[in-house]
Amino acid sequence: MARYTGPRCRLSRREGVNLGLKKRWSLDKRESIPGQHGMRRSKLSNYGLQLREKQKAKRIYGLLEKQFRNYYLKATGAKGVTGTVLLQMLESRLDNVIYRMGFAITRAQGRQMANHGLVRVNGRKVDVPSYLVRAGDVVTFNDKEATRKYLTKNLELNEGWAVPSWLQVDNDKREGKIVRIPARDEIAVPVNEQLIIELYSK
Repeated sequence: MARYTGPRCRLSRREGVNLGLKKRWSLDKRESIPGQHGMRRSKLSNYGLQLREKQKAKRIYGLLEKQFRNYYLKATGAKGVTGTVLLQMLESRLDNVIYRMGFAITRAQGRQMANHGLVRVNGRKVDVPSYLVRAGDVVTFNDKEATRKYLTKNLELNEGWAVPSWLQVDNDKREGKIVRIPARDEIAVPVNEQLIIELYSK
């Protein structure tokens, strides 16, 4: 599947906020946006604001347009507020859950861990990063020595990591549990989901 392989700091600089794509990164203070000629940031139209919010959300969760739009379509058919349901689905992705639990440094690393078959959900191997976890699911990892060392290193790098209240993690056992699907105020992403819904609703 296609994916973005270019500089990650460039994406954060384009959006003007830290998208959490790298462990260590400080916001670039340059006023210009990325590009050959370094264009200055200009005042955005309503459409421009909506587009930037969509691009920001896509980049935070590492999705392409078709994937992201599919989540929107599923959210419109689900019960509840569409914007909130959309973010809940994105947060429930396995690669994001691994990251939120502190077992991965970034979401991209969480995606790689799933792709490589390191992850177990309720004791069953799951190698699909987009797998949506549910309340009560338990996430563990294979018992190989290399995996244990890998997780130990990540936990050390993530020392002091604040695990969201909708997750429960046991670092010693290298496992985590989904207590519940997160409420909107428990989803810490710099995104205005209402603007995304307005964009797709046109």
